[in-house]
Amino acid sequence: MIKDVTQYETVATDAGEARITWHEGTEPWAVLALGHGAGGGVEARDLQALAGALPALGVTVALVEQPWRVAGKKVAPAPKTLDTGWRGLWPVLAGPGLPVIAGGRSAGARVACRTGRELGARAVLALSFPLHPPGKPERSRADELLGTGLPTLVVQGGNDPFGRPGEYPDGPYELVEIPYGDHGFALPKRAPLGQDEALGLLVGGVAEWISGLR
Repeated sequence: MIKDVTQYETVATDAGEARITWHEGTEPWAVLALGHGAGGGVEARDLQALAGALPALGVTVALVEQPWRVAGKKVAPAPKTLDTGWRGLWPVLAGPGLPVIAGGRSAGARVACRTGRELGARAVLALSFPLHPPGKPERSRADELLGTGLPTLVVQGGNDPFGRPGEYPDGPYELVEIPYGDHGFALPKRAPLGQDEALGLLVGGVAEWISGLR
């Protein structure tokens, strides 16, 4: 059994103190940095699943807690402030000297899309990218996703009210659908797919895509 080596690091940014939980990869060749959403932290099931599985494949996973979460606040700040916190963390994320894949879920995915190319990321992983607010498809955020300028993977729940896979425009990115999944990749009890199976699809899709970046 491969032992997960976890380390915690606090980082000062212009938006306040942020925190990184490092899950060290076995003979690592890349770092996957994952930010959380506006409604939760790094305990999200998709982030935890990736942190548990990818280190064995040589990918160090860095779970990033934005300053507002570290400070115990309940409401996320404006996107500009989220970007400031992420930029302040980047030198530490790049510190191991490995290619860094910028990623996150929901609001964290938007941050990665907006800043990835500027910061020199190898690629972008967007989990539950919020294409639009629920029920408001006219307020599209597709420009953030389409403008990454980097290899990009979207992993989206089939029933995500922030944007179902069929709503996504054509563009220079790949998309993995998690059938029946909502914005947090939770499945209804009557779904023909189990929760563990859904997370297995998510991890498998991300692992296959990352391996193609080597």
